[in-house]
Amino acid sequence: MKTTRFSRIGFILAASGSAVGLGNIWKFPYITGEYGGGAFVLIYLVAIAFVGVSVLMAEMIIGRLGRADCVSSFETLAPKYKSLWKYAGFSAFTGLLILTFYNVVIGWILYYIINISFSLPTTIAQSETIFNNLLKVDITSQILYFSTVTILIGLIVYRGIKGGIEKFNIVFFPIIIVIFLGMLFYAMSMDSFSKSVSFLFNPDFSKITTEAIMVSVGHAFFTLSIGMGAIMSYASSLQKDTNIFQTSIIIAFIDTAIALIAGLVLFTFLFEYGASPAKGPGLVFISLPTIFAELGLSGSIFALFFFVALAFAGLTSAISLLEPSVQYFIDRFNYSRARSTLINILLLYIVGIMVLLSSTNEYTDIFKVGNKSLFDSIDFLTSAILLPFTGFVMAIFVSTILPRTKVIALLKESMSDRAFSLWIFSLKYIAPLAIIFVILKEVGVLNFN
Repeated sequence: MKTTRFSRIGFILAASGSAVGLGNIWKFPYITGEYGGGAFVLIYLVAIAFVGVSVLMAEMIIGRLGRADCVSSFETLAPKYKSLWKYAGFSAFTGLLILTFYNVVIGWILYYIINISFSLPTTIAQSETIFNNLLKVDITSQILYFSTVTILIGLIVYRGIKGGIEKFNIVFFPIIIVIFLGMLFYAMSMDSFSKSVSFLFNPDFSKITTEAIMVSVGHAFFTLSIGMGAIMSYASSLQKDTNIFQTSIIIAFIDTAIALIAGLVLFTFLFEYGASPAKGPGLVFISLPTIFAELGLSGSIFALFFFVALAFAGLTSAISLLEPSVQYFIDRFNYSRARSTLINILLLYIVGIMVLLSSTNEYTDIFKVGNKSLFDSIDFLTSAILLPFTGFVMAIFVSTILPRTKVIALLKESMSDRAFSLWIFSLKYIAPLAIIFVILKEVGVLNFN
């Protein structure tokens, strides 16, 4: 049984920190740019409301009622076939798998903070050279920063729920918000801000395609940290009187607000200097530094703050990805937190080094799965298959398998009968169907080109 509990604000900040990561600040702007702006944002908001929040609540319910690691929670709550349902809880290790490449990316961000912020490239060609050299040649720097990130998140998780995870999020998550609000206020003074607002919030319905719908649904699902055991693990340490419905709405609101603010800021800078919003994954590491360079010294300061906020966002997500597998060893094997953390950090470090090397010129052929690098293979496995599949399982489990009386008892004080019925309908039919389409699209069964 859990003896250490999150405070309410601590849980909201920790869960929001888990949700607000590289997906909000890096991925959301570039996929919004690729799929036409406002129309994509509108679909994304609808998906957050009917898919994201529904499954987020389901994951919180399993954690809150289970009061243990992910495997034990499913095993305890399942009315029958417990030995089968417990395997759904091995989503705890999906987060550990994600960290093998996620920490590599956070390492790139630390490299940019220290080495690039005050030596910004002035041309795209120069920016591409810097990034490609880091990615493909400079193995020493990558290992140094990856090691730093991995040790840091290990130390935070080792210190536990109150002394590590909650304290880190209470201190650093507000800093992320302050930095982006400051950048937003600066962006509002620029001539291109109105164009950025129009691009994000004036939908051009002619640009709505089936492909855009699937991408928006998929991103709405992933951006809330659903399906990797993080929210379930955090919810197992929730106080008993926590309003799950209200808390889910707050987390989704914070997550979405940060994504939209990041989009407004980045697109304002892009439009100000005549760059295209559809810059793809290279937006942050290649295009943006050259735009900051146009501002001179103030651009370097903006670059520093931007990458610091990005690093903090990555770290708040990273610690949430490590906690579920650490909790598994504590609950299932009665290991100390120190021993459990050390085991997971060593596993993460060994695989992470191979993932890191898989993108380098020297070792790419050694660490390759089919025609993909190990980095891309693990990214695809987790984002296209494991996360949505776990979300599908959780939606079915809470809406169909878990005794309805338990769910009602937990939510009766926080939801009206009508809101509860709408949520159950969404969880039982809308979310699973949307997730199935996302999986089929990602694995190539459905092709919308």
